Amino acid sequence: MPYSHPQALSREQALGRIGHLLPGALALAGMAGFINSIALGVFNSPVSHMTGAVSYLGIDVADGRSTDAVATLSIIGAFMIGAGLAGFIIGAKELSPGRRFGAALVLEGGILALATYLLVSGRRSGVPLIAMACGLQNGTTSSYFGLMIRTTHVTGTVTDIGVMVGHWLRHRHVERKKLIFMIGVVAAFGTGVWIGAIANSRIGSAALAVASFCAAAAGGTIVAFPAWFSRVAKPRS
Repeated sequence: MPYSHPQALSREQALGRIGHLLPGALALAGMAGFINSIALGVFNSPVSHMTGAVSYLGIDVADGRSTDAVATLSIIGAFMIGAGLAGFIIGAKELSPGRRFGAALVLEGGILALATYLLVSGRRSGVPLIAMACGLQNGTTSSYFGLMIRTTHVTGTVTDIGVMVGHWLRHRHVERKKLIFMIGVVAAFGTGVWIGAIANSRIGSAALAVASFCAAAAGGTIVAFPAWFSRVAKPRS
């Protein structure tokens, strides 16, 4: 695993010992759903997960829509660049959450702010920037305590929920805290999509500024108060 923490924790151990893990994951998943909903209103392709984007790319190529194919390819490339930025900023063999984590969130907020400006100005070039912000967020949460938490898409999470339900039907042990965590992430993402759709219908792409502010404010707080965040983030004994 490229990222780890000096104290290895399983997902269930982390949920029991890191008090902010669940609310933090829910907030980020909700924000990703919000962002994706607004992007879909601008360009008919998802930006927070790449399965749909790659599928659209294949369809565009098959139909000979070169302009749409290039646009979709830019989304995929931008998402990868965002994940690369996360690896560059916080990629460490022994990640101790602090200023680097906050810096990644501040950068995400800045990228979203630029995307908002471009979209409000009528330029679709802001869409790849949204994908870049999502890639950055996904890479950041994937490194958090080495837990590989995905907040910008829910395919794997829904799969895990289904597998756990199957185990429960077979009367096998199910990690209850982990199941609640995953259901919460899916629900938060869906709620974010719903709120994003309402906001987009009322004020358009300018609604993206809300996500920009939230990411920058959260990251700025962590950067400004690293000692406090380290205490909050430290797993309980």
